Amino acid sequence: MDLSHNQQPSNDSIKDHDIETLTEILPSNIKDPLLSIEELTHLLEVVIDLGRVPQARFTTGTNSLGSREVTVEDINYITQRIGDFGEDNRAGIERTLHRISAIRNRSNKIIGLTLRVGRAVFGTIKIIEDLILTGKSTLLLGRPGIGKTTMLREVARVLADTAHKRVVIVDTSNEIAGDGDIPHPSIGNARRMQVSTPLEQHSVMIEAVENHMPEVIVIDEIGTELEANAARTIAERGVQLVATAHGNTLENLIRNPTLSDLIGGIHTVTLGDDEARRRRTQKTVLERRSPPTFDVLIEIQGRNLVAVHENVASTVDEILRDSLFKPEIRSIDESGNILLNNESTKAISEKIKFSDNPVNANEIVESELNLRTTRIMPYGVNKGRLQKAIIDSNLKIELVNDIKNADLLLTTKNYYRKRTKALREAENQGRPVYVVRRNTSQQIEQFIKAISRQNDFNRDTPAISSALQEVKKAVSEVIEGKKEIELTPQGAYIRHLQHAIADRYGISSTSTGRDPKRKVIIYK
Repeated sequence: MDLSHNQQPSNDSIKDHDIETLTEILPSNIKDPLLSIEELTHLLEVVIDLGRVPQARFTTGTNSLGSREVTVEDINYITQRIGDFGEDNRAGIERTLHRISAIRNRSNKIIGLTLRVGRAVFGTIKIIEDLILTGKSTLLLGRPGIGKTTMLREVARVLADTAHKRVVIVDTSNEIAGDGDIPHPSIGNARRMQVSTPLEQHSVMIEAVENHMPEVIVIDEIGTELEANAARTIAERGVQLVATAHGNTLENLIRNPTLSDLIGGIHTVTLGDDEARRRRTQKTVLERRSPPTFDVLIEIQGRNLVAVHENVASTVDEILRDSLFKPEIRSIDESGNILLNNESTKAISEKIKFSDNPVNANEIVESELNLRTTRIMPYGVNKGRLQKAIIDSNLKIELVNDIKNADLLLTTKNYYRKRTKALREAENQGRPVYVVRRNTSQQIEQFIKAISRQNDFNRDTPAISSALQEVKKAVSEVIEGKKEIELTPQGAYIRHLQHAIADRYGISSTSTGRDPKRKVIIYK
């Protein structure tokens, strides 16, 4: 029986109770103007500063609450009706999710309060639920107030009640499960460990693993080196970790010396002369030091908008090499449908049922060619002219600066005659090398037209039909329970189609080996 359906309170009842419990601790001169405002369900926080008119902040703006300035008596009235403040100057209201933060003067007296509304919002992780349920450690990033803690709370409930996992929340400021010893019902059957002081958060993280045998640990705001080290220890013990950290993007973490260990750590490496020339970089470069603590990183860009990095290690490596990378953009439309890169899709976690009908190679290849981006590495070619020709052509072509990420290399006749190491490397890796006679706009435009014609030529061949039939069968067997399947070695173009079809059905895939024996592996 799914306890999440039996024990889950309604959103409306929780919201009404949330506002009521918050307004009850306010003096009447603040409470009455607040209750007179419509749309209280959009209230974010109430700001109270000594000697100023109190304010209510909403998603759409700020409202003044009356005209009377806040007095010491007003502040004392509120503090007497809430829990004790911890070392982080945060308190709460028992069995609610509200957070009250204090501002103190030099004598340690409270002269200001921020009453942050805490809400349980069910369904907030629909956009990333498939990633959470994979069991991979996941890190959430986003600016303050974007909804990280709300999403984390729902993650704990879904993993505990829907996935039936042993979930332990390390709740440093009682923000996730509320104030008091009895946790808020919004976390479902997840257990909560309180932390006596923020300085001990890392110790409680380790204690949770050693004493309570969790399958998942949920934690808000990893912010110190000790906490980052504790997170690595947890991940290395095979426990799924779901956490938030300071920063808006993955690049923020790379530049943060304290938290960069969460994504593998960064160190400086000095290359030899030959290696530096091969990479076409300086001799001193930045590289990832170790495997990342978190497998998946999610940048929360809005209430219904996230950027997903499903392979943190690969993305970090691309960033450090100055290679182009594109996170998966997910959003939810007005009808509640999940959109991937602005293209509509069915529920991501839905399993695909396969029929015994043969694959229609024409139909699938046509679809993939319409979506496919050709990645070109220019070598000695004028990038400005090439970029203009691409824009004029309306073709999906992307320029890259690493042959490993390219589908082909484009160079000029003069460069090709020199037979440089970069050209030999491209040929050794099975990447086609195209040559233009002169570095002119006309020659480059003719090349772009030739690429378009080649795509048309490759639409239907026996090799493609056979390869697509093979990947279809492999995906079907993996969905039915097989761990992984190796496909027959193929060229870069056919491997691209195989990866695309695996992605379409929600199955993971990777390429391994060196050309001409490089092949795709399908796995869950």
